[in-house]
Amino acid sequence: MTDTPVTTAPVIRLRGAVAALGGRPVLRGVDLTVRPGEVVALLGANGSGKSTTVKAVVGSVPLEDGELALFGTPLAGFRAWQRIGYVPQRTTATGGVPATVREVVATGRLPLHRLLPLRRRDRAAVDRALDAVGLLDRAGDGVADLSGGQQQRVLIARALVGAPDLLIMDEPMAGVDLASQRVLADTLRHEVARGAAVLLVLHELGPLEPLIDRAVLLRDGRVVQDGPPDAHHRPFTAQGVPA
Repeated sequence: MTDTPVTTAPVIRLRGAVAALGGRPVLRGVDLTVRPGEVVALLGANGSGKSTTVKAVVGSVPLEDGELALFGTPLAGFRAWQRIGYVPQRTTATGGVPATVREVVATGRLPLHRLLPLRRRDRAAVDRALDAVGLLDRAGDGVADLSGGQQQRVLIARALVGAPDLLIMDEPMAGVDLASQRVLADTLRHEVARGAAVLLVLHELGPLEPLIDRAVLLRDGRVVQDGPPDAHHRPFTAQGVPA
């Protein structure tokens, strides 16, 4: 008797994705696969469809056509959202609501317990996430008192606190200082080492390039290149060509 090979489903399988925003077509048949433990970067000029693609993956932009499966489950039947950590494009970490760093990060544990009070292990997970992004000593401070780069780290810690199997980050390097860029690179390195898959929206690879397994280039809502990162993936001009 021979052993049956074990197959592992992709964490993301997007096929023929078509989506529009405000009636304007944005995705025009995007295919994207991310496998367990893989780090994939979405690249392209502004308006190429990068952010819309990740928003489609997390369900905030509906598909007009195409198929999406997460961890082998079609989107319509997927319920294990606690397996996904999502860092949106940089905004203020509190949306104007007064909150401490610890309070914001702790909200990342709520999908695990609905609205039950956090337990000791949840509080420990918050501490670990804050330590990972170098903000444990600022846990009691108001988020509004932090720099932009530190607020970005708070959002990253919130995504990490549930130990997700898939981490999705939309432009995490935009407008952050060098220290925060280094923290981000170290954090991603740790997540990859523990086996998480990572999908990044980037304007350029920059200091994250050594971590990237595949770079997917979008142009006008279509994938035009998908493969290992190389010298062709340079910063993009507003016209969508390498600078």
